[in-house]
Amino acid sequence: MDPVTIIAGPVSALLRDDVDTDQIMPKQFLKRVERTGFGEFLFFDWAKQPGWDLPANPILVTGENFGCCTKIGLLPIVVDEQHCQALARAGEGQVDLQAQEVRYQDPTHPIGELIAVPFEIDPEIRRRLLAGLDDIGVTLDSEQLITAFEGERERSGPFTTAL
Repeated sequence: MDPVTIIAGPVSALLRDDVDTDQIMPKQFLKRVERTGFGEFLFFDWAKQPGWDLPANPILVTGENFGCCTKIGLLPIVVDEQHCQALARAGEGQVDLQAQEVRYQDPTHPIGELIAVPFEIDPEIRRRLLAGLDDIGVTLDSEQLITAFEGERERSGPFTTAL
């Protein structure tokens, strides 16, 4: 998994509340062996509806309760509705995980004032994303400790218990 530091670029808006993971990625596509190429299946059922248009941009603004998994390198953050709407109107923005800020130009300001909005994130999730660690990477990060533990448990001959 690639480290996540700054996500910048155009913004797409899916202003719906209560979007669960089955709507984001239907279960029939989770049987794939590959770890890439899932993008074509995002919102698969909704994409068939007339008028559906959700450009594939690096930043997605959604409504409340959007189901998402950080273990695959996605960075879900929560900011108040006012800033979500303003970011969507701005059309472009930046999410800085290191600084824990969302930045966008205020389209209502004559000079295009830069707005910086702080966000909270679980420290362990932040560490994993900044380091590019999925669950396997976290395990491999502890490989020396695991090897030492396994070495201490090695025995010669079969394991038996006294009755």
